[in-house]
Formats: sequence, structure tokens, C-alpha cells
Amino acid sequence: MRHLRHVDLGVLDGAVLLFGGPYSNAHAVDALLSEAAARAIVPSHMICTGDVVAYAGQPTATIAAMREQGIAVVAGNCEIQLAAGATDCGCGFESGSACDLLSMRWFCFASQTIAPSDKMWMAGLPDVISFVHQGARYGVIHGGVTDVARFVWPTSQAEVFELEWQALELSIGPVDHIIAGHSGIPFIRDTPRGRWINAGVVGMPPHDGRQQTRFAVLDGGEVQIHRLDYDAQAAARAMAQAGLPPDYARSMISGYWPSEDILPEGLRAPSLANG
Repeated sequence: MRHLRHVDLGVLDGAVLLFGGPYSNAHAVDALLSEAAARAIVPSHMICTGDVVAYAGQPTATIAAMREQGIAVVAGNCEIQLAAGATDCGCGFESGSACDLLSMRWFCFASQTIAPSDKMWMAGLPDVISFVHQGARYGVIHGGVTDVARFVWPTSQAEVFELEWQALELSIGPVDHIIAGHSGIPFIRDTPRGRWINAGVVGMPPHDGRQQTRFAVLDGGEVQIHRLDYDAQAAARAMAQAGLPPDYARSMISGYWPSEDILPEGLRAPSLANG
């Protein structure tokens, strides 16, 4: 396992807004910032689990909003790949799957659009963020520690959580809870070691037939997952204007992903939903 770059944010005892996957969706990020302001949560108490850039049509505006606010960001596989000048997103999709084929278009667009200075910013992002909240230590990662693009689901075997927990503690020491992203599905799973918290993503709905995306708020030691309303129609139009395939734009409107290739059977939508 490679050495992990680690940033410690110290003590964050006020409310902390947790989110993942802005996915080049500047409209969703704007809505999230408004939500944070309404909750009196300052940018220094906001943490992103990575994949700032992905499927949607406004990568530059999305990066700019995140950087201007100074929001703490963990390096997702998309940041790592874009910074390295790679030819694919490294998302962990099975080769030849619908998600794998669709990712080629948006990744190429993002790679050609993003400024070198933004790629340098991505290259400097940490692999792990830690902080203390109400006396408990939290570790923030993207997908997994053993594999940044590992899909960890609410239905994953207990051994998966144990393996990743051990790997994180081997790198940064004991943690009471872990905050992760990548999978796009929000959940909170109690494990023998503590809570595994996936705050979901703000850039794409969690395959539930709703346009709303997700974020989480940690406050007083408790965490709650919330829905985020934003202008999905405008985000879809921005994708069309960027010349991206319509599949993910339709997902923003329908609330269903263009493919269930990566999802475990128990997390797939009823066949009627996909039409």
C-alpha cells in the first residue's frame, strides 16, 4: 500500500458539513453553499470526500467554487488521475461496462478543459483528512484505503469494513469513526470499531428516482443525511452545451443512473424504474 498523505484539521466541535462527489455540477455546489450558509456552517467546517470533477458539464466553475471557499478536499480517484495526466478516471468500473464506456467522454472533456493550475491543486490534495469532533477522532477517505476507488456499499461484508479500518489506522493511528465516499450511495453503518459514514454525493442523485442529491451534517457527535435541492434542469443543460453524452444528464432529471453495472443486486432499482 502506498504512503498516504494526511492532513489533520484539529478540533472541529461545531457543526461539520460532509459531502462527496461535486462531479463538475456547479449548480449543486452553489446550492450546497447556500445550504451551509443557512445553517451557519462556515467553509472551514465543510469537508469533501473527493471527485470534485466527473460527469457534469462545468468542471472549471466547480473547482473554482471549492477553491475560493477553501473547503477541505480528500483526493478522489478522479483528482489523482487528472493530476497524473492519465487517460481514464480510474473509477473502478468493469472494463467494457456502460459506466466504463460513458466515463471516457466526460473524462476526456474534463482533462482538456481544466487548467494546469487546477491539476496542480489536485496533485496536492491529501489522501486522508482527520479531525476531532466532540472528543471523537474521525478519518476521512475517498473510497477505501487499500484502493482509492474501492466501492464500499451499505451491504458490503463486515470483512471489507474491518480491512479498510485496519489499513487506515496503520497509516494515521486510531480513529473512532470513518467518513468515506466514492460509491454515490449515502449510508451509515455501525461496525464493531465505530460508524462508517458515507455522506453521499451532491453532484448526482443516489439512484432513487428523485432529483435531490445528498449531504450530511455532523453535530454534537450525531450525523444526519439530508437531501439537497438544486436546479437539475440547468445542470443538464450545461452538460448538453458541453457536448457530453445525454445519459448522465437524463440521470439528473430521472433520479436513476444510466446503468446498474456497479451496483450490488440489493441496491438496484425496480426494473420498471429504468423504463
